[in-house]
Amino acid sequence: MKPVSRSCPGPASLAFSVRRVRLARMALLAVPFTLWLAGCSKPAPVAEVPREVVVLQAQERAGTQPLHLPAEVQSRYVTSLSFRVAGQLVERRVHLGDVVRKGQILARLDPADADQNAASARAELAAARQHLDAAEKQLQRDTAQAAEQLISAQQLEQSQDAHAAALSQWKAAQARAAVAGNQRDYTTLVAQHDGVISAEQANTGDVLSPGQPVYSLAWSGAVDVVTDVADRQLAGLQPGVAADVTLAALPGKTWKGRVREVSPAADPQSRTYRVKVTLEQPDASVRLGMTGEVTITPSNTTQTQVLLLPATALFHQGDKPAVWVVGADGKLVLRPVTVAAYGERSISLSQGVAASDKVVVQGVHTLTVGEKVKPVAPLHAEDFAL
Repeated sequence: MKPVSRSCPGPASLAFSVRRVRLARMALLAVPFTLWLAGCSKPAPVAEVPREVVVLQAQERAGTQPLHLPAEVQSRYVTSLSFRVAGQLVERRVHLGDVVRKGQILARLDPADADQNAASARAELAAARQHLDAAEKQLQRDTAQAAEQLISAQQLEQSQDAHAAALSQWKAAQARAAVAGNQRDYTTLVAQHDGVISAEQANTGDVLSPGQPVYSLAWSGAVDVVTDVADRQLAGLQPGVAADVTLAALPGKTWKGRVREVSPAADPQSRTYRVKVTLEQPDASVRLGMTGEVTITPSNTTQTQVLLLPATALFHQGDKPAVWVVGADGKLVLRPVTVAAYGERSISLSQGVAASDKVVVQGVHTLTVGEKVKPVAPLHAEDFAL
């Protein structure tokens, strides 16, 4: 076997190999350093794009705005009809919606007990009358005999006292008979006015107590147009203020009227105030229960101008009302305002903004003070109609 001969690299080749190893190690060390430098570098600044906000300018209006309110025609006077005595209701002659006349019989109670009381009172009155007649005759005899001195003065005085007592008893029996007669008459319920039965509150067979309602009677004649207002709408509402009334059942007609009464206290449930308007020239076509609209222009001596904005523009700074206004530099300013009145879809401002101000009317709860914005007009202007 021949020995295997191995060649050794020369000095140049060995130096080249060492250089390659060193370069490889330096490359491996450079990769983390490059990544570290990349992580420490800052990103290029991005230009800030102003946020678009929907703005409107306030509309100038007179300080006194008419109120358009739903209304109903009601009778000015409504009487609760009831019996003055207790008893069982045995007959009802009218029902809901019936027209009745003054003096018409509406209902009856069982009259048996009342008839018995009246008969007893008449019997007592007859007995008292007989006793009085006997006392009068005795007094006449004693007076004649006393004139002839046939009886003593004391006996005459006794006859006079007996006659006076009999007279008092007769008057008392007469009064009791009258009361018993009235009690018997009270078992019949009679209409005291012309009108319409607006409610039934008792049924045949019910045992009623004195004063328990049986019917409600809406009087014929004078009618009121009734509506309700919130407390913020009370300013300028007082008796005598002019009003216009339209009814859905009678299109094309308008009735003039005036506020007759404003309730001094709010309804405990709805927290609204009842307002009654009297028509100046009502006619027969206006029927009870008709619904419509009443337009009232509150009286206002100052007649100040107010600015009208959509209700969506309202914001609050703490517990104070405010609105967002776009300044000349395009930045948002939160400006306090004074609200003169609240409408269904709008607010009336008396202080805080000018007619030339650009007021944000949408998305007000997502804005911040000093934010750079771009004002734009609403895409659908009818959504912000006032």
